Amino acid sequence: MAVLSWKHHTLIQSLLERGPLTEKEFHLIFTGITGQNLGTHQGKFNDYLLKINRELSYVQLDLRACRDPYDGRVYFGVVNNVSDDQSKLGTKYSVPQIAFFKAIVETIAQDVTAEGTICNLDALNIKLENQVLNSSGSQSQDVPAAFKNFTMSHKEKTLDQLVKDKWLCYTEDDNIGLGVRSILDLRSWFHNAGVPSCQVCNEAGFKAKLCPNDGCVVRIHHYCLKKRFSQKGVLVCPSCETQWQYQPPKAEPIEVENEETEPVQSQPSSNPGPSQPSLRSKRKRQRLNDAETAGCSSQESGANRKRVTRSSAHPSFRVFRGLDISFGSFSNNVYLLIRSV
Repeated sequence: MAVLSWKHHTLIQSLLERGPLTEKEFHLIFTGITGQNLGTHQGKFNDYLLKINRELSYVQLDLRACRDPYDGRVYFGVVNNVSDDQSKLGTKYSVPQIAFFKAIVETIAQDVTAEGTICNLDALNIKLENQVLNSSGSQSQDVPAAFKNFTMSHKEKTLDQLVKDKWLCYTEDDNIGLGVRSILDLRSWFHNAGVPSCQVCNEAGFKAKLCPNDGCVVRIHHYCLKKRFSQKGVLVCPSCETQWQYQPPKAEPIEVENEETEPVQSQPSSNPGPSQPSLRSKRKRQRLNDAETAGCSSQESGANRKRVTRSSAHPSFRVFRGLDISFGSFSNNVYLLIRSV
């Protein structure tokens, strides 16, 4: 086994400490530690990633890149390749919180309109009882007390934490989408669950543009569609030859401030002024009040429903329950193991 240098360790550590980084951020770190610009040393950068992944494979980890379907930017991150009891020990989320997250992912992935988001009130009104399965795989009537006691306030706090940890993201229209960590970690799950793929890049098309022909199942990511239009000017569906009309997507992820990435001050402020509630905090309180009283107008019972139907859904697209997610891939134990490679 080849020994990684401190430069390789620094690249790994940057992703483990800060979470997924944009392509620009990761490239700046590479340039800073190697003194080599990617414009002239792209091959060197690729060699670094190849060597890192060879060593990470011994601990079932992988350094990979993905393109965020919400903003089209490329991100790098370290992900766990296995989901077992040991990898789940590192999670800071409770069982109800994980079930809540699973329900949100399933709802977004099952949306045949490929909007890639869920209404905040729909998320808050998710019933965790629908996530309880018995040994035969059907819905169980024996609901744990922790699920019953998971209130609206708990869901709101969980949403904030999942967004902060980049498992979910807020969009400009105040809906909830999948975060970059979900896109990195759940790539194989999207494929196994039958989520339709983008016709261009073959990645999961949960956030994509549908073919104008209702009888066609083709979907293409907005950034893939934009690239095709810039190359050809006019684009027709590769399946039914219907002409596509392209409009840039309106909703993009909102950057949520992460306290861990802010500069650390040597001394706290001796006399901090009274904090003012942010606009997002006001919106959250309003959403919580609305959810407790009326609920979302588009609400339907259960977390596994399709919010909007399409006359011709993907033939291999199916309702699924097999989402097994581990949050332990960035735990300190794994990090120490990598450092000792």
